[in-house]
Amino acid sequence: MARMQAAPVFSAATRLDAIHRAQIWSPTNIPTMDIKAGPQGPHAFKSDETVICDFVNTPRGTGSTPKFDCKTSSGDELKVRYGNHNGEVYAHVAATRLLWALGFGANRMYPVKVECRGCPWNPFKARGKKEPHQPPVMLFDPAVIDVKEAGTTLETKPDEGWSWKELDEVDETAGGSTVAQRDALKLLAVLIQHSSNKAINQRIVCLDGEPCARPFMMISDLGKTFGRATSLNDDDVSAVNFKEWSKLPVWKSVDSCVGNLSGSLSGTLKDPPIGEPGRAFLANLLTQLTDAQLRDLFQVARFTQRDTRASIDDWVTAFKQKRNDIVHRSCDESYHPASR
Repeated sequence: MARMQAAPVFSAATRLDAIHRAQIWSPTNIPTMDIKAGPQGPHAFKSDETVICDFVNTPRGTGSTPKFDCKTSSGDELKVRYGNHNGEVYAHVAATRLLWALGFGANRMYPVKVECRGCPWNPFKARGKKEPHQPPVMLFDPAVIDVKEAGTTLETKPDEGWSWKELDEVDETAGGSTVAQRDALKLLAVLIQHSSNKAINQRIVCLDGEPCARPFMMISDLGKTFGRATSLNDDDVSAVNFKEWSKLPVWKSVDSCVGNLSGSLSGTLKDPPIGEPGRAFLANLLTQLTDAQLRDLFQVARFTQRDTRASIDDWVTAFKQKRNDIVHRSCDESYHPASR
């Protein structure tokens, strides 16, 4: 995995055309998806594998959670997220593997240990700076290696992403994803409480290079999930907090089909209305997940290490209750915006 080059800049017209034609979902054989192993192929890592690399002192990029770059002996440059008290280390793994198993796009996240040679005591704060004293090797456990979804990023300016309002501009008649699939993704975001849903945390990719014949809209950052969405994306509350997540209803009220997702100040998705086709689409996907897969989901993400108040069984039970709330709701078209 070589160092990522700057994404090419596209015109606004090209970007809009890609959104009109974009897909957001592709079918998977859900019951056979190995959630513990995760996505395979180039640059995949085993769960709890020890990865050895050398610190790369790059300038700090966007975001405020601990991360750094390092390079392996083979020359692959890795993006590492770390920190026992960093909720994103845990949330990323569970959320991305859930989306992957169901057929939605997300970055690949591998839960590992990282032995970093030349890393400062706190590499995130030291990025772009020189430190006079640092240990020869630092062990980061837990850590996550963040591998970008394949494809060329399509944007008119750096880190543009896409807002959830733009998801409504996808046009099925132009070859884009269906309304049902788009509503299903919104409802899935509600289910996992995707709090930090600002535009930069989503990405448009061209799966076949240029020209963009196969545009795909995916989520690149799912670090604030499995808690409760908050206005400032508070890590303690919004990233793997069983008490907050388990008690939060999926629906805004008992007689509506409006998803219960509070808006963050930087976010672009809040309390989305869900139509019956989208609810049914997601319900069908969720019911194909086995109990063993759900246990693997929370175990591989090390949720009990993040939140010691809840067991794996507690997380599985809470997930199944939320799934039931989706499966047993009926949403008629009155809850779906006519403009769509």
